[in-house]
Parts: sequence; structure tokens; C-alpha cells
Amino acid sequence: MTSSSTTRPRIAIVGIAIESSTFSPHRAGLEDFVQRRGDELLEYYPFLQNDQPLRAAAEWVPLMQARAIPGGAVLAGAYQQMEREILDLLTEHGPFDGVFLDIHGAMSVERMADAEGHFAHRVREAVGPGTVISTSMDLHGNVTQPLLEAVDLITCYRMAPHEDAMESRERTVANLVEVLTSGTRPHKAWVRIPVLLPGEKTSTRIDPAKRIYAEVPVVEALDDVLDAAIWVGYAWADEPRCNATVVVTGFDTDVVTREAERLARLYWQARADFEFVAPTGTFTECLDEAISSPARPFMISDSGDNPTAGGSGDMTWAVARLLEDSRVTGGQVKVLYTALPDAPAARQAAEAGVGAPVRLQAGARIDDIHEPPVTLDGVVEHVSGTDPVAGAVAVIRVGGLHVVVTERRKPYHLAEDFGHAGVDPDEFDIVISKVGYLEPYLYGLAADWRMALTPGGVDQDLLRLGHERIERPMYPFDPDMADPSLSATLLPPRH
Repeated sequence: MTSSSTTRPRIAIVGIAIESSTFSPHRAGLEDFVQRRGDELLEYYPFLQNDQPLRAAAEWVPLMQARAIPGGAVLAGAYQQMEREILDLLTEHGPFDGVFLDIHGAMSVERMADAEGHFAHRVREAVGPGTVISTSMDLHGNVTQPLLEAVDLITCYRMAPHEDAMESRERTVANLVEVLTSGTRPHKAWVRIPVLLPGEKTSTRIDPAKRIYAEVPVVEALDDVLDAAIWVGYAWADEPRCNATVVVTGFDTDVVTREAERLARLYWQARADFEFVAPTGTFTECLDEAISSPARPFMISDSGDNPTAGGSGDMTWAVARLLEDSRVTGGQVKVLYTALPDAPAARQAAEAGVGAPVRLQAGARIDDIHEPPVTLDGVVEHVSGTDPVAGAVAVIRVGGLHVVVTERRKPYHLAEDFGHAGVDPDEFDIVISKVGYLEPYLYGLAADWRMALTPGGVDQDLLRLGHERIERPMYPFDPDMADPSLSATLLPPRH
């Protein structure tokens, strides 16, 4: 080990994490990333707090980790600036026994085909061949051979929605400490599965994903297995690396190979059984059902522009349909729509003040592919500036429709999100949010719900998006393709 202590390894923490739709016109810049360094970064991880065993197990060197809500591809200059800082910090503060590499796995960068593979390779160059790199990823990330060759340990979430995100990072770190302490180096058995499905069809709340992912801890518990992981892959990037993947890490090559291939076969055999996590329909069909249903509040997902999957978040397509519906504008139903990011509109409403009549243009500043900005001709119901993510927030009422307009793009998933906007979802007949499957708070809120298959950068209907660069054949793009071999590639330990 390179640390001055003979008992505690010295471990750096670095990463860049974003989920990027290449079908979205949004581009992520430095302003989209929350960058944490030093103690602020260390405090981000509950399992590395002072009273936690892992904190005492190593000397932690928290350098820099940048994290953004999903969006479009990252601007090349923004990525290069973040990468340069991380590489400089690794060089300046090294050497290290280990690196905790906290990434997403579906980051797209302008003019790059495998952003995380490139990034991991550059980190490897900076720390040298003897440093153990342990990587945490979202299960909607993509795994490539360059990425696997650059890192020693790799794992991902096991739940969608991602209720185990921090637990998965803790497992990443625990595995790293175990390997550094024992001095052993594991093998990785990797299987690429030619299946590409949206996350909303692979929720672990329901079968077959629930059944398949239940096998992951079973594999992990086997003798000589350190970790097992299944990646769904990221469906809204048109890149050759996008597909499902299995990696089993451990010390018995026969076991990790056998189990990786078994998990891959389970996934492949279930490929036609994956279904949307909720009843779906066109936006009009979902709205009709919501209005006629006695269930209140009735949730509708505006799934095609989900900012937590990579949508621009400012599409107006669904709002335009609501403004055309006299049942909504006439006040037959009380509808809440979250949200339209539009800085000038939010500021205009804030300046007008609560109770003021306004006529403003909102939305489609970034993504006007399917609908131009909408005109909100109504009354300002609420104004606030307490939301650290959204900035200025205003609620504009047009008849029965209440539209949350924000200064910056933001998902509405948590009770506090609605609190900052001054609205109580329980007081509405219908709540429409830019989301896919419902996050835990929304899931508990909804008396009933539907997922509207709306257009956008994260359109759930993959076949109408126009993928051109993914490796073919691929299910469901080639539904009659022959069974693949699903043979594992074994990557030996780095020495």
C-alpha cells in the first residue's frame, strides 16, 4: 500500500455523473452540475460519516465529484474542465491505494462515443496500474470493455426506482476496502445482452425485473463471489454501448462465469415479458380516464419529457393539450401541472405578484420540436424563491389548470418540491408531472395513475425515436432476431 499507515488504505473520491439523452436538444453545461469537494463531498455519503465503520477503515481523500440531474449531452468544454480538475487533483494528492469512482454510466459528451470508458481510462492513467478503482453506477448506465478494463470493481443499483442508490455506493466502497485489506484481486465475468428497454418497462417493483433482480443477492452470497450486477442500459442515447449487461465479480473463474451467463439468460428469456409499470395510453386517453375516475388525486406521467431520464423538461406539448381542453380551462376539474422551466416567465410572474393577471409565454425555449411556447393567460396564484434548485417559482392558474413555472429545470418528486411551489397535491383532482414511473412520494400520493406515452427526448416508444448507432441486432428493434450466445468474457485481475 502507498499510505503511510500499514493498516488503513488511502482512498480518493472522484466522479462525474449525469444521465444524457442524445435525443434531447438540451446541452448540459457547468452550471447544471453540483460540484462537491473536500468535507462537503465526504459528508454527502452517510456511510462515511464519523460514526460509521467505513469511515475508520480508510484514509479518505474527497477530491471532487460533479453531479447533475439528467439532461442532454454534456458540452465538450464543460466535460473537459471537470475532467482536467479531477486528473490534476489525483496527481497532486496521490499516490492512492484506491479510488472510489462515483459515476452514472449514461453520460454522453459531445463528440464522444463512450464518455465513462474514456473518463475511467484517464483516471487510471493518473493513479497508475496498482491502484484499485471501484466504480458505482446507476442500473440505467452502460458498460463497455474499455470501462471494465480501466476499473477493478464495478457494481450498480438493484432497484428501480432507485431507493438503494446510496446503499449501492456503500457496497462499492465496502468491496473496495475488502479487496485492499485482503490484498486479493478479483476476476470480472461480463456478458453483453442485446436488449435495450426503457426504465419504465424494467421497474423492479414488478415481474420480470423483480424476479430477475432477486437473483442478484443470491449470486453475491455464493462462495468466492464479491459482487453481481445487472444493468438495464440507457435507452435514450443512440450509441453503440447502449444495451443490457451482466457483470459478476469474484475469485473463482468458473463460478463467476457460470453465474454471469445464468443471469444473462434469465434476462434474455424474459425480454418479451417486460411491461410498463402502469397502464399507459395517449395523453388524451389518460386525461379522459383521469377526469372520469373517482380516484383523487389521479396522477398522470408526462413521460416523454421526464427531466430525470434526460428530457429537456421544458416541452409544452402536454400543457398545450390541457389548454385546448374546455373541461380543464372551464374548471370542471382542478389540474396541477409540474413543471415548465422558463426563467423570463417565472420572473415576470414574480414581478407581477400574487393575484395579478398575467399573459406570458412559457416553455419550449430549448425543446420546441413538437410544440412552440404556450401562452398562459391567467392569474398568479403563488410566488416563491425558496427552492434552491428551481430558483424563482410561480403558479399560474388558467381556469382549472395550475401550471408551475420555474426559473430553472427541476423534477417534482418530493413533498418539499411541491411545498416550495406552495401547492398541496392532495387538493387537486389531477396531478400531472414530468416523470416516468412514479418515485416513492408520488407513488404513495396517487389514488390511481396512468403513464401517458407523450413525445419527447425520452419517448417511451423507442421505435419512433430513430436509433441509428446502436449495435444490431437488438431487441425490440429486431424482434425476430436469433438467440445470442450470451457467453461471458472473463477479464483477469490487474497486477
